[in-house]
Amino acid sequence: MTKKALFLDIDGTLVTDDKEIPPENSRALERVLEQGHCVVISTGRPLYSAVQMARELNLTGKGNYLIAFNGGILYDIYNKKSIFKLPVPMDCVKELFREAEKRVLHIQTYDSDHVVVDRRCDDEEVRMYCSKVRMDFRILESIDELEEEPVKLLAINMDDVKPLEEFKAWIDANMGDRVSAFFSNFQYLEIVCKGLNKGNALRQMAQILGVPVKDTVAAGDQANDVDMVAAAGTGCAMANGTDEIKKVADYVTRRDNNHAGVAEIIERFVL
Repeated sequence: MTKKALFLDIDGTLVTDDKEIPPENSRALERVLEQGHCVVISTGRPLYSAVQMARELNLTGKGNYLIAFNGGILYDIYNKKSIFKLPVPMDCVKELFREAEKRVLHIQTYDSDHVVVDRRCDDEEVRMYCSKVRMDFRILESIDELEEEPVKLLAINMDDVKPLEEFKAWIDANMGDRVSAFFSNFQYLEIVCKGLNKGNALRQMAQILGVPVKDTVAAGDQANDVDMVAAAGTGCAMANGTDEIKKVADYVTRRDNNHAGVAEIIERFVL
């Protein structure tokens, strides 16, 4: 048997729109593990939220890893330690917060177990986000109070993608040599250290797992999954995915995330 490594995005891929795990996906993942393959959650979510998901899926044993913050952290969940972490420099964090404030955009970052906002962004956006990822948030009077450099920032606009597109254009033009900005859906603009993405994280993790990249399978649905799907030996786009990710995929599922599209991928390419 050829050992394979399965890399799975969470939102829009592994879980439904209601953030539930379809039972068919859970059963398929159990079979993957029983046959000795690897499963790696690969998400833009914070580490705290990704660990919660791994526990729900019983992906906490020896040899289980996950990718959080779009590749900003690679985490050994069994030993409860990060094996790779690349934070955004604090001067960049402060500059991004200042620019977002000028644009009246919601912006947030993270510490070890909270979403972090300044007083201005104590708003509907952070509450809605936290309900989805099942985390609490804490409020700083100013971002200057942040104790350590975070791994990711997130700008949110629930109503209109244009302000986020304009903010991304500003970031690319003024900070593109230091940070990377990309969308995980039309409401979320992700900001991480330059060069970080799920594709590079897949390559790093495959080496750690001792699985050739040609024997990796990856599934995603959004722009932040494109590099991962393109890098994998078999890259899969969800039926509900964007046109951008479908263009780079080797396979597009017939079933969407609400109808266990991940189980379809597992049956076809892993088991």
